[in-house]
Amino acid sequence: MPELATGGYAARLKALRDQLAKDGFDGFIVPRTDEHQGEYVPPQAQRLAWLSGFTGSAGLGAVLAERAAIFVDGRYTIQVRQEVEESLFTYQHLTEEPAHKWLETNVTQGMRIAYDPWLQSENQVKALRKGVEKAGGELVPVESNPLDKVWSDQPARPSGKSMPYDLKHAGRSSRDKRIEIGKTLIESGADCAVLSLPDSVAWLLNVRGEDVDHTPLVLSFAIVHTDGTVQWFVDSNKVTSETLSALDNQVEIAEPAALENRLTSFAREGKTVLVDPASCPERITSALEKNGAKLVRAMDPI
Repeated sequence: MPELATGGYAARLKALRDQLAKDGFDGFIVPRTDEHQGEYVPPQAQRLAWLSGFTGSAGLGAVLAERAAIFVDGRYTIQVRQEVEESLFTYQHLTEEPAHKWLETNVTQGMRIAYDPWLQSENQVKALRKGVEKAGGELVPVESNPLDKVWSDQPARPSGKSMPYDLKHAGRSSRDKRIEIGKTLIESGADCAVLSLPDSVAWLLNVRGEDVDHTPLVLSFAIVHTDGTVQWFVDSNKVTSETLSALDNQVEIAEPAALENRLTSFAREGKTVLVDPASCPERITSALEKNGAKLVRAMDPI
């Protein structure tokens, strides 16, 4: 069983519901994933575990004012019953009884269901919206995650240091890889691509990190262009002198907070941007479209 007693999770669920009511919402979607849709997430992003006690690597929570459900796949049907109190969450199968179907049944006319657009891909949001709207509700993106507002001791974002991945292990230079991806973008009709998967960024730049357990990744975003240049949006505190020395002058480093403004600029310039609708945060795709970008929806080019 999780460290906290059931009463602890009941109090957390109540705190979230109170915050939702304060913010003018009737429900909230709580994914297990972070902005990068990875299997491994840092402690700061383990929102579903904090709220429910569920520690599996795949899952989703849906919280309404009077009921809540937790969705897990077949690997976790026993574990979820051991970790999550049934009086707080009903157990649902992630694919056989998906969230959008549950929302279609449990949402009522006029309900406003919130979601964090950084934590959901475009494909995920489309499915959730279909269920909510079919029930007469509205799915609404939030600027500030309501769960984070009530998670008083939420850990800080990870700040593990990056390191270069030696050429003798990588096999190819980052420059060679970037030129290859640039050619792929030209073939797809895109001017650039947004990379939101940290393993794609790690491969492209020949860098490794220590932001999450079990896999040596730097949690970050990147934009790669047809000419092989890259903007790497990463906390500068993670970028060591060794990493800087290994990167050439075609890689620009910027803080993550600059990502949206840079994308907005590209959109207003009429750029065509490749995004993966299965993994790229919906916040990014919607911001690009809102500002006039042409989108190529395709699999991550890495």
